[in-house]
This record gives sequence, C-alpha cells and structure tokens, in this order.
Amino acid sequence: MQIVTDSAADLTASEIQDWGIEVVPLSIQFPEGEVLASEISADDFYDRLKAMAPAAPSTSQPSVGTLLGFYEKARTTSTPVMSIHVSSGLSGTYSTAVLASKQAADVDVTLVDTQTLSCGQRFQVLAAAMALKAGWDTPRILKRLEEIRANTEVAYTLETLEYLARGGRIGRVQAIAGSILQIKPIITVDKQDGKYTTLDRKRTVGQAITAMADYFAKKAGASEPVWVTVVHGKYADKAETMANELRAKMNVAKFDLLRISPVLGVHTGPGVVGAAVVPMRYFNDLL
Repeated sequence: MQIVTDSAADLTASEIQDWGIEVVPLSIQFPEGEVLASEISADDFYDRLKAMAPAAPSTSQPSVGTLLGFYEKARTTSTPVMSIHVSSGLSGTYSTAVLASKQAADVDVTLVDTQTLSCGQRFQVLAAAMALKAGWDTPRILKRLEEIRANTEVAYTLETLEYLARGGRIGRVQAIAGSILQIKPIITVDKQDGKYTTLDRKRTVGQAITAMADYFAKKAGASEPVWVTVVHGKYADKAETMANELRAKMNVAKFDLLRISPVLGVHTGPGVVGAAVVPMRYFNDLL
C-alpha cells in the first residue's frame, strides 16, 4: 500500500523519505506567481510574507489532475493507496481527493479525512505508515487512525490576528479590536466538524501558552505517557517556552519541535505557536 498525504501534515523530509510517503503539494499564490509549499523554506516564506504587507498571498488546494497523477502512479504496480488529508472542514483537498479517486480506474484508493491539520494530521499519517510496515491490513489501520483522531489534542495561539484578517479569515474590524485589546486566542480544531473553534482568550502569549499546557495536561493527565509535537512559525523562543511547560506538566515520552508549513503560515503569520498531544499507547505497538 502507498500512503499519500498533503503538505499540511508538517512531515519532515526525513519522515517522508524513511516511510516512503507521497506528499501532494499545496501551493502559495504570490503576486509574482505560484510557489509549491515544498519549494520554499519557512524563513524565506516569512520574509516574503512580511515584505508584502499589507497585502497577503493566498493558498490553493491541489487539482483533481494532480491527485489523480499520484493515484495512477500506483496502478503500474497494482498498489492500493491510502490517501490521508487535512480536515475537510478547513480545506477542499479531501473533496478533491474524493473526485480524483473516482477517476482513478483500477486503483484501490482508501480516503481518510483526518479532521485536523499540522502535527495532528502528522500523527495519523505516521501511524498509517508504521502500521503498514508492521503488516497491518486496511481495516485495522483505519480503526487505529480513528482512535488517534479521537484522542489527539491540538491547540495553538497567535501573536497577532493581522494575518487572519489579511486572508479574509476574520473581519478587519474584529482584527483591529483584537489588536487594541491585545487578545491572544487559543484555537483548536473541533473533532465533530473539523473546523476551527476558540478554546479561550488571553491577554499575552505567555498566558496563552500556560493555558494551553494546562489544557493538554487536563486532557491527557499527568501520568499518561504522551507524544508531544510543538510547532511554530518563526517564534522559536515561545516554542521553547511551550516545550518546557509541557514537559513540566505532562509525562512526555516522545517529543518533536517543528516549523509549521508555509501553507498554514499564510493565515497565521510568523507569531504562531502550538502543539499536538497524543497518548503513546496508540503507538507503542508500532514503534
């Protein structure tokens, strides 16, 4: 079986290579032309984003033809495909994958809507790749992905609402009001509809980080061994603070610190920091 995902999963280059994962690129539309997320570094992206102010780039999902190309590559070896994508509540990528799978004659495509994004999506993709290597069949893999989806917590906060406003994700008036009041939202992805929802609001990023760490600790408990992935845009000091708070409040058995994908950074700006947490019991038989 071939695992296919998209660039919202925040996989590292070594993970893609080591597990043989195919990544369908999402793209960023700059005034001077389109750039695939895989073709621009995080630092270069944020430099270009800052230089564009007050304008903003946009993002676009892969076309049906692009996804179909990934599926048809598997036809030559009669390999089934498991296509695992960013939440359908946040992107049209999953819907496009559905259309492409219907056109992929003679290719067995299993579609998975992760109902999340970033490092939360990454957990599901890696679990599928690990389970495949361990010889699991498709129903068993899908059951494990459901368990991981139901038990993964994701949350992040933003230094500014400016970039959400630039991209039209919230109203300009709301963004200005939030900036004046110095509101730092704590955002998660609802497990029922896969859309953004606000958990809380704080006056400083430091307060938001503490609140997120408390939220994760309450959900997982202090003793449950967990896999923690902290992500940020260009906010390394706050990411380190986040990591320290989580280590102090949780039983962190496995830890990663990653940069968030530029296709997500379009809407958050460089001042984004957050994490995903999943119990290690869903990976102990796979690692």
